Amino acid sequence: MIHVIAVITTQPGQRANVLSAFHDNGAAVRAEVGCIEYTAVVDHAGSPAPYGADTFVVVEKWETIEALRAHAAAPHMVAYSQKTKELVKERAIHVLTLP
Repeated sequence: MIHVIAVITTQPGQRANVLSAFHDNGAAVRAEVGCIEYTAVVDHAGSPAPYGADTFVVVEKWETIEALRAHAAAPHMVAYSQKTKELVKERAIHVLTLP
């Protein structure tokens, strides 16, 4: 199984807009072959190390690295990237596997 943690920092004040686009795209992603989980999360109130108001984290699980690669190239992901390109300040994508 492949785990992905993507830390997305938006331009100031744009997190809600990017999250809206993320949620609009979610059903298509979860329908992809090999997708186990695809969820966006934000800081819990009182978090001891918050990411902040302009950041959210995407938690993903994929059956295989090939499924993840297909996801990245999927037409709906290309469209999502184009739609949010100007709203996102920074992305840090971590692809992980069990030891």
